[in-house]
Amino acid sequence: MRLSGLQKEVLALYRQCLRECRKKPAASRKNFQVFARNEFEKNIKIDKRDFGAIEFLLRKGRRQLDLYSLPGVKDIK
Repeated sequence: MRLSGLQKEVLALYRQCLRECRKKPAASRKNFQVFARNEFEKNIKIDKRDFGAIEFLLRKGRRQLDLYSLPGVKDIK
């Protein structure tokens, strides 16, 4: 199955989130993984042709990733 450009972007963002989780302290790593998975699962029902919504969520996800990737962020609830 071939993926569209947006689908590839979503998967790349998810992989990047999981990579950043591995950089967090071991005690809070699971919290970051659960948070990332929940954020993606919340929007799994969005129609793949709803480009505006997907692009908005990608921008939002990248901003969140940038924020949570900061070294000062040690845990997430």
